[in-house]
Amino acid sequence: MQDLKQVLYSEIEDFRQVGHQFLNGEINMMKFKHVSGGLGVYAHRDKKELMIRLRIPSGVLTLENMKLVGDLAKKYGLERIHLTTRQAIQLHGLSIDEVCDLMKEALDHDLYTRGAGGNFPRNVAISPLSGVDPNEAFDVTPYALATGDYFLKDIYKYKLPRKLKVSFSCSNADEAHCTVQDLGFLAVTKNGEEYFQVYLGGGLGQNPRLAIKYEPLIKPNEVLYYVEAMVQLFMAEGDYENRNKARVRYIVERLGEEATLEAYQKHVDEVKAKGGLDLINLQKTIINKTAQPQPLEDKRIFVQKQSGLYSVYLHPVGGQLELNDFVKLIEFVESVEGVDVRLAMEEGIYFRNLSGEEAKQLLQITDSMSGKTKLEQSVSCIGAPTCQIGLCNSQGTLRQILQHFKFKNYNQDVLPRVYLSGCQNSCGVHQIGALGFTGKKKKVDGAVAECFTFSVGGKFGADKTQLGHSYGEMVSTKIPEFLYELAQAVEKSNLDFERYIVEEEAVFNALVEKYIV
Repeated sequence: MQDLKQVLYSEIEDFRQVGHQFLNGEINMMKFKHVSGGLGVYAHRDKKELMIRLRIPSGVLTLENMKLVGDLAKKYGLERIHLTTRQAIQLHGLSIDEVCDLMKEALDHDLYTRGAGGNFPRNVAISPLSGVDPNEAFDVTPYALATGDYFLKDIYKYKLPRKLKVSFSCSNADEAHCTVQDLGFLAVTKNGEEYFQVYLGGGLGQNPRLAIKYEPLIKPNEVLYYVEAMVQLFMAEGDYENRNKARVRYIVERLGEEATLEAYQKHVDEVKAKGGLDLINLQKTIINKTAQPQPLEDKRIFVQKQSGLYSVYLHPVGGQLELNDFVKLIEFVESVEGVDVRLAMEEGIYFRNLSGEEAKQLLQITDSMSGKTKLEQSVSCIGAPTCQIGLCNSQGTLRQILQHFKFKNYNQDVLPRVYLSGCQNSCGVHQIGALGFTGKKKKVDGAVAECFTFSVGGKFGADKTQLGHSYGEMVSTKIPEFLYELAQAVEKSNLDFERYIVEEEAVFNALVEKYIV
């Protein structure tokens, strides 16, 4: 990787000059974004401060990288870090010189930002409990990390029409969202053998589409052939002229499912004929730690397949983790033997391989940091006023929701997670949420108001993924009141939420209609 690093170091100084030109008003936002995105940097809406996105490889957060992120955040005077829905970490409110200096320091420690934005392969996503999940087919971690390394070695050379998202899920729960990705690998077993079920051509955002299933099952050691075949397909068939039609899912829209699969197979055959991409001698995760099982009932605790070991989930509101809290987490991880840290797709963190006593200790440490109910563990993009293209304040709306429930002293765990996106780009993955909200502006009573399109019924999982059904728009300030009424209605019904919206459909529709504008 040394040659790669030298290229990236030289890019940073060139980018510093471009950044100053942008901040001085010499180039516009779009020209700056065209350069900055590929380096994992985006300007805030105020055109004064910047955000940088750190590629945490498949969300596997080592103690060394935790310390590095903590030190960098402290050095540059940041109060918090932002955990993303792509298992990365974002740092906000930086100057151009701070961004460039930070990028160099991260690179010194093998932490990359290149390709974390722009028209490049993004961070390879993974089920965060892979390797410890009792329900998994097998541990997909080595294959996800190998794919990330494959992308990274030539990351500055890619000439794709738009971004490319690849995911690996270890079970049918599909926690890495393979069924709505450009390319997804879902672990399965057949006749005692390990395989991947491949999905391709899915995606969220505007004109979302479920991925199509590729047959037959593939051998895990052949993953990179199918990854490279997707890269080749994307470059051959992707739209380089119209950015709004440049994602892989539009290839499916244009060619149709059958022709897309045929085209993909052609590239698979060509890549395999060249050879050289077999994955051999991958390092498997070995957990030697042992402990006695304990009766632990907190909903934030997950029982691992390793007897006596547990994972604890931490979910800061909106993925915004205060730096002081992050430092406490670093101290805990440093003091515990064998702990493994993984970022989740829901803007949270799993601490894995804990004994029962260690799990209880971490629950005490994180009690005030973490949401406990599903509603408190809701997902929100960064939104306006930070994001340059965000239409609505998704983070602010989420906090208003939680404050309203706190004011009402209501803490029943009856609602599912709420997924909020400040615009249609679906950074908050609202389209696969049971309760989704999409930011937009709408004229209400003669004035333009901040509204969210409300959708219900989204879900993800092998053979059950579906996009939510839209009901119309709600004024953002009314959403907390609506959700509180909904929670009361669900509780009164003695049904879980999914059954409630089916069996009490008329009551639910009447409640929604009350708030739609």
